[in-house]
Amino acid sequence: MAVQQLVLTQMNQDLQRCIQDCLECHSICLNTATYCLQKGGHHTEPSHLKILMDCAQICQTAADFMLRESEFHREVCGTCADINQRCADECDRRGDNGSDAQMKACAETCRRCLESCDKISGMA
Repeated sequence: MAVQQLVLTQMNQDLQRCIQDCLECHSICLNTATYCLQKGGHHTEPSHLKILMDCAQICQTAADFMLRESEFHREVCGTCADINQRCADECDRRGDNGSDAQMKACAETCRRCLESCDKISGMA
């Protein structure tokens, strides 16, 4: 019984961490989209703004699914992880080799969310 309780406690901690990571990613992606619009140039390419918005939306959706304990939360988290990877890669491409603090922070936050979502989507 103690092992089962430990597994449930760890799962709950992982779920709470993933919810928090998704909410943080949602926020930074929206902030980064606004930043990109203000910065202009290659930051405003439609494909880049779309992935930022897609990432923000799927992160919010994943958090919602986990918070309401939807039976589909693992599938949504898997999709969230995929989109987070694309968004992180896009932010890296536009981050001026790491010198753009906003783009770097967005990429790092997306990767943190990706790791949490991967963990949740792989849980049996």
